Amino acid sequence: MFKAQAGTHQAQPQSVSSVNGLPFKAATVENATGNGRFVVVCEHASNHIPVQFGSLGLPESELDRHIAWDPGALGVARALAIDLDAALVFCNVSRLVIDCNRDPSMNDAMPQASEDTPVPGNQAMTAQDRAWRVREVYAPFHRTLADVLAQKRAYGPVTLIGMHSFTPVYRGAVRPWHVGILFDRDESVSAPMLTALRGDSSLVVGENQPYSPGDRVYHTLDRHAQSQGQPSVMVEIRNDLLETDASQLAWGKRLGAIIAAM
Repeated sequence: MFKAQAGTHQAQPQSVSSVNGLPFKAATVENATGNGRFVVVCEHASNHIPVQFGSLGLPESELDRHIAWDPGALGVARALAIDLDAALVFCNVSRLVIDCNRDPSMNDAMPQASEDTPVPGNQAMTAQDRAWRVREVYAPFHRTLADVLAQKRAYGPVTLIGMHSFTPVYRGAVRPWHVGILFDRDESVSAPMLTALRGDSSLVVGENQPYSPGDRVYHTLDRHAQSQGQPSVMVEIRNDLLETDASQLAWGKRLGAIIAAM
């Protein structure tokens, strides 16, 4: 159904790390010189696990699941960034290695189990193992995002948009929403987006659903935007609506039109 997507569109590889001579890129920036007053971030863009970790003890079928990444999110993020002429920053490493949208001090940043699936390669991590993942993946990803935002903010305020996808069913509970808009203290972007999306009667729109900042999913947006008085918003799209390139493009253009009109 879904395939991992590598950076190809105007990609500028960032933050190359290596272990035993095996390189990988923690983050990729696309369209860094775009003129739009937006930056799109996609922390869960890839299900790639650097070769030194093997498969973390999981079969390939498990790595295709949402536990390893947000299927379809990068395609939407790319389409949105193109429409807004925005910079795009995305992570090239699976959240099973380290979730760059979590405080690395929290247990779920390097989960021993994801949903109901044990992750054998994370069961016996040492403090040194955890420190390596922070140093070589989390830190360079966030440094790259901070650098992109600093360059943009030299010319004025910038809105940070987080792009994610979610599963239609979670632990047996059906999720009715087609799209969710997540926000915390700042509603300057979320409120008009919710109004516009709710204007389409075919959509079930979630407000801080299926997640909310109380679930600790606002880490990146708070760190790089909200805590600095800059606008931010998170978009969650149900991943069964993103199974094709065409559907990802359509969602990106839909969101782009809404945001551009604000």
